[in-house]
Amino acid sequence: MNKRIKFGLLGKNISYSFSRKYFTEKFQKLGLKPYKYYNFDIPEVEEFPFILYHKEHEFRGLNVTIPYKESVIKYLNKIESNAKEIGAVNTIKITDENKLIGYNTDFYGFQKSIEPLLKTHHKKALILGTGGASKAVAYALKMMKIQYKFVSRKLAENRFLYTQLNEDILKEYTIIINCTPIGTHPNIDDAPKIPYHYLSSNHLLYDLIYNPAKTKFLNEGEKKGAVIKNGLEMLELQAEKSWEIWNS
Repeated sequence: MNKRIKFGLLGKNISYSFSRKYFTEKFQKLGLKPYKYYNFDIPEVEEFPFILYHKEHEFRGLNVTIPYKESVIKYLNKIESNAKEIGAVNTIKITDENKLIGYNTDFYGFQKSIEPLLKTHHKKALILGTGGASKAVAYALKMMKIQYKFVSRKLAENRFLYTQLNEDILKEYTIIINCTPIGTHPNIDDAPKIPYHYLSSNHLLYDLIYNPAKTKFLNEGEKKGAVIKNGLEMLELQAEKSWEIWNS
């Protein structure tokens, strides 16, 4: 039996984590009793090497979440091409030679979960937030030939400020994706500051958050007749892709 039976999630404030529950249940279903999945809740990414120190031969794979998807890259031996282009890693495979290889499965999970909802008028997207997850979303949109702009509180190239969003922009950009943590449990009364009154049934609102299942962002969209989707299926798809990578 493969001695590499340890897996884990690297992040900060991750007690709510989807991954540990998902993989623990998966190991049980597959009868992989010795397999273990840990949460590595660290205050600084610099602590990452100490997690594997003396024990790297027991680890087969790690997931990476906020806020370390970009900063973890400097510790890796190799980065797969999609992850390199995205500039963010959410899956690490540890080889038999204890080499760390970085992958991104977020873009795959997002693309597969949004594709069935797309209509012909969905040609342009607004991405709320500019972190590691938003980079994976942007990459997937590019693959699907959907134009996009980021929305942020700071002005930069290919970005709108939240305060710039108006009726004309929302008519043109009919996909809106929340890649910020705004609205996550327990702060369920919070929502990104966009002009919801300009939304219509032409819009598709996608929230990477899955807890709560219907955020205020999605709720406001639904009130205006928009199609809505949360991030649960994306998480499940990216987790399965991680499992595939670790076992390949």
